[in-house]
Amino acid sequence: MHRVRSFIGHVAALLLLLLCVGPSAHRGASPVFTDEIPFKINWPGEHVTLPASGALYREDDFLIMTTAEKEKYKCLLPSLANGDEDEEKEYMGHGPAVLLAPLFKQSSCSYRIESYWTYEVCHGKHVRQYHEEKEAGQKLNIQEYYLGTMSKPTDALVPTKNVEGQLTPYYPVEMGNGTPCLLKQNQPRSTSVLYVCHPEAKHEILSIAEVTTCEYEVVVLTPLLCAHPKYRFKSSPVNTILCQALAGSPLRPHSLSQLDQQQEELLRPHFSPATEREEDTSPVREEAYTSTHKPLAVGGQAQVTVGTTHISRLTDEQLIKEFLSGSYCLHGGVGWWKYEFCYGKHVHQYHEDKEQGKSIVVVGSWNREEHYEWAKKNVARTYQLKDDGTQKVKVVSHFYGHGDVCDLTGKSRQVTVKLKCKESESPHAVTVYLLEPQTCQYILGVESPVICKILDTADENGLLSIPS
Repeated sequence: MHRVRSFIGHVAALLLLLLCVGPSAHRGASPVFTDEIPFKINWPGEHVTLPASGALYREDDFLIMTTAEKEKYKCLLPSLANGDEDEEKEYMGHGPAVLLAPLFKQSSCSYRIESYWTYEVCHGKHVRQYHEEKEAGQKLNIQEYYLGTMSKPTDALVPTKNVEGQLTPYYPVEMGNGTPCLLKQNQPRSTSVLYVCHPEAKHEILSIAEVTTCEYEVVVLTPLLCAHPKYRFKSSPVNTILCQALAGSPLRPHSLSQLDQQQEELLRPHFSPATEREEDTSPVREEAYTSTHKPLAVGGQAQVTVGTTHISRLTDEQLIKEFLSGSYCLHGGVGWWKYEFCYGKHVHQYHEDKEQGKSIVVVGSWNREEHYEWAKKNVARTYQLKDDGTQKVKVVSHFYGHGDVCDLTGKSRQVTVKLKCKESESPHAVTVYLLEPQTCQYILGVESPVICKILDTADENGLLSIPS
């Protein structure tokens, strides 16, 4: 899909000219255009100097374009670049199964902690979904399902999949013989684990989805596959078409220049710029970050749409101090309702309206003693076993009660806040999402790289402190 978008984006102007009039062509031996190859158009003017490096151009390989306004252009067509084909032909290294073998032999496991379920991928062994609860006076109660066991890797093909908008090669490992599925006449659950090259990854789980009933798909990012050129993401080279103005025609077609101006008008924001005070206090986007986190639904409940935003550009030390003191609150959510989480204070659900102002629903309020009582019956601190055998806190859970009274139950709202470490290219990205597994009893997920720095300070009740 990304190649189609690139082709449409770069060749739109040329197609516009083609629609205006039919071109006269002198193509030589050039191949036809396809949606697999991205192009862009440069308008060098009446005189053009061919580049000395990169794509090659031949004088007999061109199109004569004439617009509806009788503007004429001679468009030189490049010899199409080969991308990474030569590197792939020369590769004499190991196949994907051998490259991933160290991960399978280490008995290494990766985890993804959602609002209710925790997902465990023990590479080459099994995929498990489980939930832990500690009931009063009883041992830890674990609800679990095996989504697949036993690996069946194959080196035959290099399939591709659209991963976050990019057509990406992957290595599949099929896991069958999972826990029987009642909805499919007790047939065993199964999972396809798709390993994707990412040079900076640590074998983390990118996504989990139930593609059909009791059949799952897990995408795992790993650097081990990156040694094989066929499993690297390939960005196709952009081929430049050089359109040279002829017979006194303008540098670029007049109608195309007008179209560019119209698009700039449409994209121009129709609001006044923020005041100096707003710029100092509002959240700041430090870099482009478009990922959207979509956790799985729990118990068939529809969930609120989730958005990833950016938090303050304060230094990490200052930000952590203000966050743990409750003076710096995290915000998230998209659509009608937004969410505000102030550590050790409250969880609010709110909507802002220009005419009626801000409507606030108190989802939960902090009380240390109530949290202690809750922690005696529930898991407040969850660990992950690292590759070197050490334990690291992966998520902590806090209880916030005494929210606004729920019309449907007549009881106060309450929420369990799950603080999770989530690595990101943007160090100040934060994802906040809200689920409602039971009426007016919520789970608020808060994920950010900033949280990674403080999780290991959690005590047995999950309470955090400033790192020493």
